[in-house]
Amino acid sequence: MRAEQQLKTFLRILNEYPANTPLTKFLPGFFKMNKQMGSTDRRTASRLIYSYFRIGKALAERPVEERLYIAEFLCNTEDNSFLAHFRPELNEKISLPVEEKINFLQSTEGFVLEDVFPFTNHLSAGIDKQAFLHSLFIQPDLYIRTHPGKQEVVKSKLTEAGITFREISETALTLPNGTNLNQLFPENITPMPFRPVVIRPYVVQDLSSQQTAAFFKPNRYESWWDACAASGGKSLLLFSLESDIKLVVSDIRESVLNNLDERFIAAGFRTYQKKIIDLTQNSDPELHGYEFDGIILDTPCSGSGTWGRTPEMISQFEEFKIQTFHNLQKTIASNTVKYLKSGKPLIYITCSVFKEENEEMVNYLVKELGLTVESQEIIKGYEHKADTMFVARLISK
Repeated sequence: MRAEQQLKTFLRILNEYPANTPLTKFLPGFFKMNKQMGSTDRRTASRLIYSYFRIGKALAERPVEERLYIAEFLCNTEDNSFLAHFRPELNEKISLPVEEKINFLQSTEGFVLEDVFPFTNHLSAGIDKQAFLHSLFIQPDLYIRTHPGKQEVVKSKLTEAGITFREISETALTLPNGTNLNQLFPENITPMPFRPVVIRPYVVQDLSSQQTAAFFKPNRYESWWDACAASGGKSLLLFSLESDIKLVVSDIRESVLNNLDERFIAAGFRTYQKKIIDLTQNSDPELHGYEFDGIILDTPCSGSGTWGRTPEMISQFEEFKIQTFHNLQKTIASNTVKYLKSGKPLIYITCSVFKEENEEMVNYLVKELGLTVESQEIIKGYEHKADTMFVARLISK
């Protein structure tokens, strides 16, 4: 039967899936190697594997198949032919609110909610534990940020294409996860070495990431440094607030800086310096003589606030890594703050829900590096089908 074939495909994917590889990278390759799978089969296989990883480390002693049935029950709300075949008694209750599902599973299956994410004693203050755990069963939405003056153009295109969306702010729109936007805005193309760059009136950026911009407050002609720039999302936010700044972007990885070039050109941002810097080492050879009016430190972290998008990370993560990231962040911060002008801001950002990476790092910045806290916030993306992040604005004495 069809459901049994779907189970076989799921088991094959799980068996071939290499740990520590994002599903977003593995699944396209798997489907490319199995071209006999139609679009419906691919969607079902993707749903099953994502559902399976969403229950994290819960019921770890149970057979894989049983864990999958329970995951499908928790992560879906509509009648499910797969579940109806294997566990019809669960499918009958699939439309129940998640709280009632959990209560039912606790009494019938020995399910323990805290086992899904067994790191709750590390959660930052202010995070609602139960609401956060429930959010792990739901795929976050897709968010985009439109460039200044382009919101109506984007909304018109989406409407013409029949794509549903919701307007969050003057620049933020939310769309169903998985929406393919690549074909909607192909008009403007800029040549680059090796391949062209499509200029689009928006960037894909999570809502919580967009909200960190409220902490930047740049002024015209200032010098800023995006110290762990990665693909440049925070720099593009900074540029949207004030285009007349002098910007240095750096990262330890040359490949991501090359991707940053494409994003900057696509956004119309061409005036910046780019440096490959290992911030675990002395950066004076690359930054001798530099002083900045503002530094964005979107530091490497556990990424635990994004595991709703990458649930495979929950079961792969080990608790000792929290302290490892904390130590790394202290080293990077110490090697970064010395380039900040007196009285100027350091914007410290993580996409983590762990206090060691958030509040405890702020305490370190204050007590050991002499900064003062102007403001800080846990951005509770779990309330809005978005990532959860931490941001603090600290001032150098």
